[in-house]
Amino acid sequence: MTIFQASTGRHCHNAVSPLHTAVYSAPERQDELAALGLERGAMSYYAGRAAPLGAVGAGTVSATFYNFNHEHVKRYIPAAWTVTTPEAVLAALLRGVDGMLRRQLGQEVLASKEMAEAAELALRATEACHRESRPLYAAHAGLPVPEEPHLALWHAATLLREHRGDGHLAALAIAGLSGIEALVLHNATGTAPTSALFMRTRGWSAQQWDTARDQLRERGLLDEAGALTQGGTALRGETEVLTDRLDAAPYDHLGPPATARLTELAGSFSETLRAAGAFPAVHFGKG
Repeated sequence: MTIFQASTGRHCHNAVSPLHTAVYSAPERQDELAALGLERGAMSYYAGRAAPLGAVGAGTVSATFYNFNHEHVKRYIPAAWTVTTPEAVLAALLRGVDGMLRRQLGQEVLASKEMAEAAELALRATEACHRESRPLYAAHAGLPVPEEPHLALWHAATLLREHRGDGHLAALAIAGLSGIEALVLHNATGTAPTSALFMRTRGWSAQQWDTARDQLRERGLLDEAGALTQGGTALRGETEVLTDRLDAAPYDHLGPPATARLTELAGSFSETLRAAGAFPAVHFGKG
């Protein structure tokens, strides 16, 4: 795979992924899962994202989610499966996604030929995804493809996101970064969610965050002010390059022109979601 192709694949991922991640802040998702009896917040998140895996335990969730505190996961999993079933959660999620996209994109966009084209291209890209060593991707790949184009696009965006995500976790492990260390290093870029949001949603304490920061300083990856050093920047770059290599297949299969077209279409939809407030700016930065 050439450097140009790797960059193209990453850009496409960055355009497509928000179509999946927008649902995490959507009230429709929380409402649908709460209607099943799940607590809003952590329990709904863990159950919603893990549902394709089946009624798994906390160990599987911690392993596949990577940067969540296992003690935090144990508070909600497997308790969530005494409240409802993975099958019910999956159905509720799809209803939530449908409601979110109808509200934030509008019926005209959902019914457009561009939406159908984007769904077709994204699904074509997923044909080359690999299940090997990619548990979250493989679990989602076993789900049926929704018929409506906007839901099919969301499904494909989920597959592409989890395929790259599973590969990225392998790259983080190769880099010798624990889950919390990866969060701290990512936060130091200033483009990631805030440390407060990371700690609250992943279940890490301020003391644990500070300890991880100290460990990264000892490795020369952060300076005394908590900013990335040259070494930290280089390690992040190496990790992204390896992630690109592990995620090359979908975009090689799609080809440069079709990948560029998917990037254009998905990027337009993602910008509309951002303008609609799907990604609150208060959640991003070094704070």
